[in-house]
Formats: sequence, C-alpha cells, structure tokens
Amino acid sequence: MTLEQLLNELRRLIETDIKRLVDEKIRSFIQLRSKDITEIFKELCFCILAAGYSAEKSLRIQERINDGFLKLPEKELVEELRRLGHRYPETRAKYIVRARRKLDQVKNVLDTLVDCKQIREWLVENIDGLGYKEASHFLRNIGCLEVAIIDFHILNLLEKYEITEKPRTLTRKKYLEIEKTLEEISRIVGLKPGELDLYLWYMETGKIVK
Repeated sequence: MTLEQLLNELRRLIETDIKRLVDEKIRSFIQLRSKDITEIFKELCFCILAAGYSAEKSLRIQERINDGFLKLPEKELVEELRRLGHRYPETRAKYIVRARRKLDQVKNVLDTLVDCKQIREWLVENIDGLGYKEASHFLRNIGCLEVAIIDFHILNLLEKYEITEKPRTLTRKKYLEIEKTLEEISRIVGLKPGELDLYLWYMETGKIVK
C-alpha cells in the first residue's frame, strides 16, 4: 500500500455518511470548549483514563463517574474505578486528583493561550498522566483541531500504508516528526489534523468514538 492509496481512501470516506458522523463529533468538541471548566475537566479525566486503555471503556466510566471526578476523595475514586473495571485504578485516580488541584491553572491556560501546541506543552509539563498523545486527545476533544493524536491505531495504519515505520518508543522528537506527516496528509485532503484522526481511526477500527 502507498500514500496515494491512503489519500484515495480518505477522499472516498469524505464523500460518504462517515463525514456526517465526523462533522457531528467535531461540532460537539467545539461546543464543549465554551462550557464551564468543570465539564472540560471531565474530558481531561476521560483522556487520562484512556491512556493505555480502551477509549470505549473509558467513555463508559466517564459517563458513570461524571461529577465524581470533581469531588470524590482519591481513595473513593480508586474504588470506583476498580469497580467499573479500569485496568489502572490507583494511578489514574492519583493523576485525576492531582489534575483537579490545578483546575484553576488549566482554566487560565485555556483562557489565555491561543496556540494549541503551546497549550499542549504546558499540559505535558504540568499535568501528571498526560504525554503528547493524551494532551493532544484532550485538546482535540475541546475543539483544538490543529494537533494530531498519535496512538497505536494510527501508527499501525501509517505503517500499513508504508508511510512511516512504527517506532519502538514514541519520543517527543518522533511524535512531532510523525505529526508533521499527518499535517501534510491533512492539508492534501482538506482536513485539520484533529478531523483526520477520526477518519484514520475509522479506517483502522471501523468505529468513531472520540
């Protein structure tokens, strides 16, 4: 398979009902950015939960815990995550409680910084449990469409189309290098990187989650 084949498949998908689903999802992301910081924080918690775990299962857990992310003590949050079947209840509860203590800082950064990649750098440096993938996921889910979410599904797809080899370790340097490739693909097909991710995820999994 080649880059041209990938581009053709993307162009085909953009002409199908998948575009409607993607557009609906993108609208919901943009709307979330205008909501109260507590709602935005719940999305941050989802992205912390989804790291190294199923996005679909993390979404179900997010819906079940909901306001609990804002008020549950760490011990109770651990118990709730364990009851709901999360693979890493202790570490994820710890990360969420630590992030909760920085809620005002997160709000200030989102309110004052315009550049999505600058916001991502701050998140990676200041919020435990967020690497480049998780921070990009969070930002895309609140309407920052200029960043790429590079997870194993995307890496598998890029390798399958012989665009890039899957790295043994996704370092910052490698992440940004692959992101540039995805930005170029986005430009060619007339999408933003955050939109492109949903199409690529669909191509690899047959699903659109978030």
